[in-house]
Formats: sequence, structure tokens, C-alpha cells
Amino acid sequence: MRSDWREPVRAPRAALRVFGAALGALTVVPTSLWAQDAPARARYWFPPAVSSYGGKVDHLFMVVLWITGIIFFLVEGALLYFLIRYRRREGQPASYIHGHTGVEVIWTVVPAIIVVMLAFSSQRVWSYIQGPPPPHQLEIEVKAEQFAWNIRYAGADGQLNTADDIETINQLHLPVNQVVLVHVTSKDVIHSFFLPQFRIKRDAVPGLNTSIWLQPITEGHFEIVCAELCGLGHYRMRGFVVIESPEAFRAWLEQTKRAG
Repeated sequence: MRSDWREPVRAPRAALRVFGAALGALTVVPTSLWAQDAPARARYWFPPAVSSYGGKVDHLFMVVLWITGIIFFLVEGALLYFLIRYRRREGQPASYIHGHTGVEVIWTVVPAIIVVMLAFSSQRVWSYIQGPPPPHQLEIEVKAEQFAWNIRYAGADGQLNTADDIETINQLHLPVNQVVLVHVTSKDVIHSFFLPQFRIKRDAVPGLNTSIWLQPITEGHFEIVCAELCGLGHYRMRGFVVIESPEAFRAWLEQTKRAG
């Protein structure tokens, strides 16, 4: 016999168990799928941070994620509870309320305080990364074009855009633990110079010269990607970053100069 659609729900405990399992998964996932030490080919979370400010960005992200994640599960849990607790029942008329002033004040003030605190925290990180750079040991230029990254190093005179400059395409070498000032611009359309492992991104705009600073802290090989749809060849606009010791960097620079 087909059940009456007005029959009350009989399984509130089962629904609450499902919610509890989902809440438990929130504490399990970061230690498994999101593990930082997972192999690169199986990584489900951030790539490793290799810049001096990468940890600050990751910490801020995790704070926001945990706050919003906890609020999400609390709100959805309350919604699930009320759906079951106050479901329609035969012989029980509906009641109408006009809200509760105290509760409305709480759910307005508490999120406002959280948002203000996050704004101040993010502003400190933003100012540190995007503010005046610290004294730098190396200055380079990155000029984007469809579909490549043109990298320019100063020659013996220590000045960019002079006759003895050293140029490469899609090959960016950086000395570890040194501050590097990078001038970013474009030859044609808007590109976006993105270094995922450094936690930095900067648009490359024709006619506009902007600067960012980097301080790599880990040796290794990484990628440059374009994070702006810049044309039909956007998918292949990739470059490579090599972070190496200062001695290896100077040797590479000298070798590149002789080869050029």
C-alpha cells in the first residue's frame, strides 16, 4: 500500500548520525587527502610553499577555512534539526512567530566581529607582501607575450635594459634565501604571472610596469603559469623556475651569458 505523503518522518536519529559522520570527516580529511607530504602527482591540497611569505598566506587561508567550515556545519546541522523537530504532524496545528530580538542581534554581531577580525588579519599579510619590498640582492624583469615569458637579468653593469643584459625564455633561475625584485609587464595582451608555490600572482599589463618581490627558501624546480585567458595558446604558456644555491645561480648566469 502506498504511504500517505502526510505521514510524519520517523527517522530523525538516522539523519543526525549522517550529519555527525560528515562533521567527523572535517577532522579526518586534512590529515589524509590534504596532507602536505603527499606525492606531487597525488596532491589534493596546496603545493608546497617555497617563499618566505607562503606560510603566512596558507595560515590565513586555513583560519578562514576552519571558521567558515565550522559555521557551515553548525548552520546546516541546525537546519536539519529544525526540519525534523518541527516537521508537520497530524493533529498539530502550525504556529507562527515573529522572531527573537536577542537571537537576531547575536547572529548579526558575531559574524560582523569575525569579518572585521579577518579583515585586519588579511590586511597585515597583504601589506607585508604588497607593501614596500625589503632590500633586494637581485633585480629582474619578466615580460609576458603570447605565449611565453621573457626573463631579463642585468649584466655586468647591474642595470636592466642595457646592452649587456642576459635574456632567457620561460627559464627563471633564482638564488635561494635572497630577496628578488621582479618587474612585471606585457608586450601584447593582459597576462597573469602566477607562481603557485610562491603564493604570488601579478597581472602583466601592456604599458604598465609593476613590481613584486620574492624570497625563495627551498631549492627545487617549479612552474610559472599564466592565470589569465590570453588567447588560443594560453594553455601552453608555461615557464619553469629553478631555485638553487647562490653559487649555482652565478655559474648558470655566466654560462647563459657565454651561450648568448
